Amino acid sequence: MKTGPVPSALPTGELPPPDGRLPPSVREAARGVPFGIYVHIPFCLTRCGYCDFNTYTANELGAGVSRGSYVDTVLLELRLARHVLRDVAPLASTVFFGGGTPTILPAEHLGLVVREIKDLFGLVSDVEITTEANPDSVTPAYFDKLRAAGFTRVSIGMQSAIPHVLAVLDRTHGPGRPEEAVAEAQAAGFDHVNLDLIYGAPHETDADWQTSLEMAIGARPDHISAYALVVEEGTALARQVAAGALPPPDDDVLADRYVQADETLRRAGFEWYEVSNWASTTAARSRHNLLYWREANWWGIGPGAHSHVSGVRWWNVKHPARYNALLEGGRSPAAGRETLTERARLTERLMLGVRLREGLDLRDLPRPSRAKLPQLVTWGLAEPAASREGRLALTQRGRLLADAVVRDLLG
Repeated sequence: MKTGPVPSALPTGELPPPDGRLPPSVREAARGVPFGIYVHIPFCLTRCGYCDFNTYTANELGAGVSRGSYVDTVLLELRLARHVLRDVAPLASTVFFGGGTPTILPAEHLGLVVREIKDLFGLVSDVEITTEANPDSVTPAYFDKLRAAGFTRVSIGMQSAIPHVLAVLDRTHGPGRPEEAVAEAQAAGFDHVNLDLIYGAPHETDADWQTSLEMAIGARPDHISAYALVVEEGTALARQVAAGALPPPDDDVLADRYVQADETLRRAGFEWYEVSNWASTTAARSRHNLLYWREANWWGIGPGAHSHVSGVRWWNVKHPARYNALLEGGRSPAAGRETLTERARLTERLMLGVRLREGLDLRDLPRPSRAKLPQLVTWGLAEPAASREGRLALTQRGRLLADAVVRDLLG
């Protein structure tokens, strides 16, 4: 369920200005470009063994940070964002609360942030407002409050329906609770509900994965995400794998699991629109994530959050205490910034575009890249019909080899 731009390790880049200002040409280029706001809530009750995102349990926070006052700091960065963008600040078309566990905070706090975004930026008439949620951090009353605050979509972390898989992943909810949470969200008036799944955990079998898929489908969400388990350096899972206590994920098994998911979800009426995401209708697709994948603009609020405006990317300091201190001192919390080169933007356009069902317009690709399309079709990696329409879109086999396709196109 980790869709926000908050990796655990920050890149290197130039030192941004203390006030966070952007060059006038960059701000001007933002006019008319879809704009989203990501709000990072860096708190969790416990840490899942596979997670390397920038999150903190209570005993990891230290002095100078309070969950109760965190929203006040978020409001400071929102006001900074409005000041930096000035007259080119567009209406927000999407808002996404990620983490961590956003629903560890009172629903009223999340609603306060939504109201501030509306007051500062304005919202498009059909705005999508999403929060991630752990199944055991929400109740029917909580969902009612989210709807009253303007939220339109929830993304619930199911991960698996199998007890021993949940145990390996250090998930705190039991089987059946995610499905209950979907029903509670729908009863509160949410038309759009996502369930997140993870496949390839140690000791998970084909039958286990099939059960998880069928249980997720049976809960009747309109969107399902499925991600391969990645053993990230520095996590508890990585230490267990290194010690030989757990086996590492097998690439062939992960590929088989993906095909299993794609075919099972397709039979159930879900269509893939991004490599790891399936929706039952076009309206059910995550517009916020599409904003990332289509190279639009967004401002990432919170410690470690990344932002992008018109080819300029920056990232915030990681620790909540430092983040809070900078903003309270009237300074931008950005730790680094880079202006993407044309080559870097092309690379990202290819990496993101090939993951989408809609694919890439061949007119956006350099001539050498376009010349490789017939061979990709011959190899069964690119869709022939899309090729005839002037687009590059991947087959199921191509999706499994998406990174290799991008390397070939750039080579």
